[in-house]
Parts: sequence; structure tokens; C-alpha cells
Amino acid sequence: MSEPLNFVMISPHFPTNFETFAVRLHENGFRTLGIADAPYESLSENLRRSLTEYYRVDNMEDYDQVYRAVAFFAHKYGRIDRIESHNEYWLELDAALRTDFNVPGYKNADMLSIKTKAQMKEVFRSIGLKVAQGRVFNGDEDARKLAAKLKFPVIIKPNSGVGASDTYKIRSASELEAFFGYKNPHTEYIMEEFIDGDIITFDGLADKNGKIVFYAGLEYSEAVLDTVENDRDMFYYVPRDISPKLVALGQKCVDAFNVKERFFHFEFFRVKASGELLPLEINCRPPGGLTIDMWNYANDFDIFDEYAHIVKNNTFTADITHPWNVVYISRKANKNYAHSIEEICGKYAANIISVQNVPGVFAKIMGEEGILARTETIEQMREIVRFAQQKH
Repeated sequence: MSEPLNFVMISPHFPTNFETFAVRLHENGFRTLGIADAPYESLSENLRRSLTEYYRVDNMEDYDQVYRAVAFFAHKYGRIDRIESHNEYWLELDAALRTDFNVPGYKNADMLSIKTKAQMKEVFRSIGLKVAQGRVFNGDEDARKLAAKLKFPVIIKPNSGVGASDTYKIRSASELEAFFGYKNPHTEYIMEEFIDGDIITFDGLADKNGKIVFYAGLEYSEAVLDTVENDRDMFYYVPRDISPKLVALGQKCVDAFNVKERFFHFEFFRVKASGELLPLEINCRPPGGLTIDMWNYANDFDIFDEYAHIVKNNTFTADITHPWNVVYISRKANKNYAHSIEEICGKYAANIISVQNVPGVFAKIMGEEGILARTETIEQMREIVRFAQQKH
């Protein structure tokens, strides 16, 4: 009988819904070896049960401590087979550990093209895809010249950053001058032309050979920037129907960024005037929030289990037919809604999956409460959204 595979899980408790990775890997016969800075007692009982062993470090930002934790596991259990966090924040830590312990997956040398937006543009261009014009700027004067060339409005964001944090829509020369006053002096920024379009995503899982075994899309009611700026309600959804053009583009990107045995989350602009798809950025991890759970509800399967099968023997067994649209509907504490959660759940009992409480750090975008629902048609989905977000 062969030895179980040793899977080191970086920060296995965050976000909470990602704990299921440890559960399914454990059920599939892996040794699940957790490393984080949270006290063992603070981990959920479910996670504790699913970890073969847990090594607590004082500080996850201290590479030596995390390195020693992996070395301890290697000494005790033998060769480390995988190291993974599934988290954007720890991508570089994962890669450094894989490099030092010679573990399959992205290494230090791969980080530039999957972490920095400027380098992503180069990869997109190299496979013949058009991207938003722009580049990294050096200093205020260079930014003024670049803005004059691109024309206002422009978007400024960190060259290496996560989500919409520290991202600004700059509409005029005076707003640009104001930005110089509050920008982070230690951050390298990139400036891009403003594209009037919707952001849509192409997400999924690739097998060991880079073949896409599962894919889904994401569509948003509006840009995250606008939700935060205007304190508006939002919703986002996994649609049943995904254009073949987006799927073909997605496979092109999976190949270009050498995505293997990994989740991916690619963002595209769908230009309002032409419908053209422009790649915006790539994230080599599952999409955040509840999206990975929404995949399960949209397809009546278990993506966590399928991931374990891919790592173990490169098999994917689920029959994907995309039977449902699944929507997340935000509800904010400061809004005067016409209908209570109870009324919504009563009226659409056949469609409501669950009601979520959102931690404070995400509430500005996701609302303090979120309703998950699924429908066969987009029309019915929009009807539930309207009812749930209707005001007095």
C-alpha cells in the first residue's frame, strides 16, 4: 500500500468556507498538515478533526518560522508533495516554500507574471490579446504626462495588489494632484485608460496537464469601486450560460500562464460599445467570497472533492450541465428595505439557499447580510433581486 501524500496547508482556516479543502483532502487519504498563526483551540472542530497535524507559528510574515514548520513536517513525514493556501495573499509565500522544498507548482520564478499587472499585460499581448493601455509610472511628473496621454478618466491601482483595494478612478488633473497627497509612498502604481465596460470573470479548475476540467463565469451588478464609492446595494451571480468566446479565451489564458492543477480567476472587460472582451488580470487561485460554494449550488456537485481527486490521481468525475443560475444579493444595515429577510425567504422558499452574515471587513462591499438564491432563468433571478433590495 502506497504512502499517503503529504499536503501542507497554509492558513487552512481562512476564509472559513475554505476549511472544506482540508476535510475533503483528509477524506481522500492525504496527510493534511496545517500551518498558521491562529491558536489550535480557535480552529473549528471540523478543521481540527481533518488536520493530521497543526503547527502554530507566531508570525506568518516571518519566513524562517514558516520554513521551519515545513522542515519539521518533512523530517517527521518525509517528502512534502504539495504546499497550497488557495489565497492571493500567500501566493508568494507558497511559491518560496515550493522553491526551497522542491514541491510541484508555481515557484519564485513564476511570481512576476502572475502577481504584477504590468507583466500580466505583456503575457496577454504575447498571445495576441488587446489590453487596456497604460503602464507603471515613476513619480508624480511621470504620472501627469501619462494621464495627459491616456486622457481622463484614468484608473490607478497597485501594480501588485488584491481586489479593488487602493484602486482609484481619477477624473481630472485636480483629482490626480489630490491622489499624490494620499497615495501610499511604498506602493508601485500602474495607470490605465478607463474602459467603459462591465467586468466579467472566467473561473475554474485546470488538471495536471492544464486542461480545464471545470469552468464558470461571474457577472456583477456594477463595478466594486462604484458599490463602495456610492454605498449601493450590489449583487453578483454565476450564470448558467457562458459564451463559447469567453471559454476559448479562458483556455488561451490558462495555457499562457501555465495553470496546472490549480484554480484560476480571470477578469475581463466586456466593452459596452462593442461587446469586445479585453483581459484585465489573472488570479491563480479560487475566486473569493462565497463563489466557490456558489459553484457547488449551481452544478449540484462538490468542487472540494473534485480538487482532491485532481491532486491525487488527476481524475474529475462530476457531470457538469450548469442547471442553475446562482446569485448573491447584498443587504446593508443602513438601508430601509421594504421586505424583511423572512418575507423574502417565504415568498421565494423554493429558490433561497441560505442567508449569510458578513464579517465587518467585507460588509462595505458585500453588505452586512447576503442572500444566496438559485433560479433556472435570469428573469426570475432579477425578480428576486428587485424584491430583496426594494426600499420603502
